Amino acid sequence: MTKKKTKALCVPLSKAEPVRRYLKEQHLLREDVRIVKEATCIYFPIASKQKEILNYPVITKSFEVGTLKTHCYKDLLKLPKGLQEELPTSYDIIGSVILIKLPKGLLRYRKQIGHALIDTHKNIRTVCLIDPVSGELRTRNITIIAGENQTLTTHTEYGLIFHVDVATTYFSPRLASERKRIVAQVKSGEIVVDLFAGVAPFSIMIARFAKPKIVYAIDKNRKAIDLAMQNVKQNHVLDTVDVIHADANDVGKILLVKADRIIMNLPFSAFKFFSVALSIAAPICKVHYYDIIREEDIEGRVTALKKVAKKQGYTLTEVLIHKIKSYAPREFYIGLDITATKHADVA
Repeated sequence: MTKKKTKALCVPLSKAEPVRRYLKEQHLLREDVRIVKEATCIYFPIASKQKEILNYPVITKSFEVGTLKTHCYKDLLKLPKGLQEELPTSYDIIGSVILIKLPKGLLRYRKQIGHALIDTHKNIRTVCLIDPVSGELRTRNITIIAGENQTLTTHTEYGLIFHVDVATTYFSPRLASERKRIVAQVKSGEIVVDLFAGVAPFSIMIARFAKPKIVYAIDKNRKAIDLAMQNVKQNHVLDTVDVIHADANDVGKILLVKADRIIMNLPFSAFKFFSVALSIAAPICKVHYYDIIREEDIEGRVTALKKVAKKQGYTLTEVLIHKIKSYAPREFYIGLDITATKHADVA
């Protein structure tokens, strides 16, 4: 392990976050050696011969040679006893934006938390405090707590580029692997309907990596549809994806085709549209239905879906349950892979 002696600033942990930010802004923080963290302080390697900076003494110390080590944002925060443990361990990164939820006790420290996140993520320009997604437009209240006053960003996923406005549209980076899983199931020549398309990540990924006949990307949110159109052009799938601004309730009037595969990514509200989805389904149709639900209620939801299907002249011949991620204690974001088959005696 190669080490190098250099000037350093010894800073108490409670003051580390603002000092680090100042050193970076003033181009005083060396990036060819790694920061050292000890029990009560952090040593910042600096490019300065001053005897003190910000009233902290400058000493000489040995540092490991290498790229500046990125610390967890928690390392830059010193909160009252009991609150440090409440700092979130996960948050969403969409392009250059971080979306984070904070418990009530941490709200007064939101600015410090936001700056710590920016300091430990080199490509992040904005940190937003968020409320849960709500409504059919799938929007949420956000508050910018650090960085630029900008909610429009560009997100990359499996080589695809998505323009997303986190303030007015819905996009979940945590569904990346789920989107790829669905793509693997799409067969050549299928007609696919993405009933709540948002900025069209499912639709575009299917168009690029599978061979559907056509994908209809439908959404009620005008701003999401505008970005979906940009994304379709950006990813060169104009010949395969038809973007439609419409209410899902009207889909039967809009589409004159029957879908081989329907995507219903509208957690909390998808159930009330299941009948509408089946009204445009082919005699044998795959439906990818998403919900947020307590574990003990999953079986009851499947039973309810079967009752809706029966009224529409369909039998759910297969329902495969996938727990995608935890949403709350004992509550899951689930995906149901449903095979809906029209009754033989129904014309």
